[in-house]
Amino acid sequence: MFFVGGQTHIKDYYDIIVIGGGPAGMSAALYAGRAGLSCLVIESNISGGQMNETDIIENYPGIDEIQGAVLAEKMKRHAEKFGAQFHTATVVEVDFSGQVKRVKLDDGNTISSEVVVIATGASHRKLNVPGERELSAKGVSYCATCDGHFFKGKTVALVGGGDTAMTEALYLSNIVEKVIVIHRRDKLRATKILQDRAFKKENIEFLWNTIVKEIRGNGKVESLLLENKKTGESFTLKVDGIFIAIGITPNTELFKGKVNLDSQGYILTDENMETNIKGVYAVGDVRSKRLRQVITAVADGAIAVTHAAENYFD
Repeated sequence: MFFVGGQTHIKDYYDIIVIGGGPAGMSAALYAGRAGLSCLVIESNISGGQMNETDIIENYPGIDEIQGAVLAEKMKRHAEKFGAQFHTATVVEVDFSGQVKRVKLDDGNTISSEVVVIATGASHRKLNVPGERELSAKGVSYCATCDGHFFKGKTVALVGGGDTAMTEALYLSNIVEKVIVIHRRDKLRATKILQDRAFKKENIEFLWNTIVKEIRGNGKVESLLLENKKTGESFTLKVDGIFIAIGITPNTELFKGKVNLDSQGYILTDENMETNIKGVYAVGDVRSKRLRQVITAVADGAIAVTHAAENYFD
């Protein structure tokens, strides 16, 4: 054992290595500890993943309402209670070629294990405009299912024109007073059935050939500075919130050529969360699946480690 960067002592070998400290990774660590397995969670940032960007979570069973960062800290402490260790570093290389897998870190350490759980998540594509970062979780959202309820009876904008955007718009239309879809083109990219449903909704409006130049507000979203791409005209739109649905990018660059990915770059797994490489699992938003929520992420982590415990350890 040795001491690294002012952090806890880490070993050269663990029963299970978890790459990523979001809800899926922390759930995996909890289940590893409960199974009596040594587990190291490697996280490049603070534990919790996208939960830290969520002001309030209110769809986690048994918890009426909780701040995302608070739930993240509770999950971490719960995993640590059962023996999981957390280490802050960035994984720079993985070797899954043998029975013993190796994970190389940017701090010079290489950790080995027979079981690796990939929980690196996915990142929402950003508009990268002024006000977006400052007002994130203060009216700027990337998930209608997560945050739509907070805008009941209000007017919101939604940026995007694909299937995800129209699905989000339809979901919001049943909650808010009005959804204003802002799209940079003059037609949608979404499938026809979703377009037809959206066009039929009386409280969904469309602004074509329009882009967001700035998100404005004092402590919360109050208005948007927009620009018509054809005319060059700039104008202000008052809204209570903005949902950005321009795509999600899985954090899988490190694993290309190491495990099988789908056409969008998400990791393919079986029902046990195991990839095509025995002993390598993928859980949470990084894997190919339909619903990406905290509750599905923690389920993935539990399933993966339960399977690993039953199949790779005596």
